[in-house]
Amino acid sequence: MTHALPRPIQVVAHRGASEDAPEHTLAAYRKAIEDGADGLECDVRLTADGHLVLVHDRRVNRTSNGRGAVSALELSELAALDFGSWKDREESPDWDADPERTSVLTLERLLELVSDSGRPVQLAIETKHPTRWAGQVEERLLFLLKRFGLDAPPAGGPHPVRVMSFSARSLHRVRAAAPTVPTVYLMQFISPRMRDGRLPAGVRIAGPGMRIVRNHPGYIRKLQAAGHSVHVWTVNEPEDVQLCADLGVEAIITNRPRQVLSQLGR
Repeated sequence: MTHALPRPIQVVAHRGASEDAPEHTLAAYRKAIEDGADGLECDVRLTADGHLVLVHDRRVNRTSNGRGAVSALELSELAALDFGSWKDREESPDWDADPERTSVLTLERLLELVSDSGRPVQLAIETKHPTRWAGQVEERLLFLLKRFGLDAPPAGGPHPVRVMSFSARSLHRVRAAAPTVPTVYLMQFISPRMRDGRLPAGVRIAGPGMRIVRNHPGYIRKLQAAGHSVHVWTVNEPEDVQLCADLGVEAIITNRPRQVLSQLGR
C-alpha cells in the first residue's frame, strides 16, 4: 500500500513581505510573490465611499502621515497620504518617490496583481471588526471575488481565497452568501467554550496566534483531532517555524516568507 506524502506547509506573506517593504503596499506583495510565497495575507477595511483598502488599524495614524479612521475617509483622501516612507527612511530615502512603496493599496489592485502573477497564489483576506460598515465589508469583498472569478474553486484544485476574521458573525455572513469560500476563525486566546477544539458552526480552519501555539501545543492537537486545519500567525522566529512544522500545521503566516521557505527546505 502506498501512502500519500504530506503536503508542504503553506507559507503565507503577512501583509506582504512586510519585513522587507512597508506593510500592505504593492511593493510588499510583489516582493512576496518574487520570494515564492504560496499565499498573501491582507486586512481589508471599507472607506467612506465604499472601496476596500488594505489597512490593518482602524485609524491611519501608525502607517501613514495622516490621521483619522479609515471608515471616515474617502479613497481620494487616503490616496493623498504616504503609507510607506515611515519604514527605514534613513536607509532608503528614495522610497518617497516610489508609489508602490507609499500609496494606499486597494483590494481590487491586489487582485489584479495576483491575476497577473503568472502562477497560483492564494489569498487570505481578513475582515476587520468592529466596523461602522457591518455587513457591507463582506458584501463588497464577495462582489470583487466574483468579478475576478475567485468566488469558487477551480475543478480539482484548492479554493484560491479564504476569508479570515476574529468575528464569528463576519464568517457567518461570508458562508451564508458564498458557501464554497473557506473561512478561518482567528484567535488571540482560547475561548472557554472552544477548549475542546470546536470552532464556530461551519468553520473548518483555525487561526491561532503563535502565542497560543507556544503555550498550548496540546490545544493544536485538539483542533487537529476535531478535523480542523490550523493556520498560524504571525510566525517569524526560526524556533517558532520549527514548532509549527513539528505540530504539522497546514499554513504559516509570516512577515518573512523567503526565510521561512528556506528553513522549510523550499
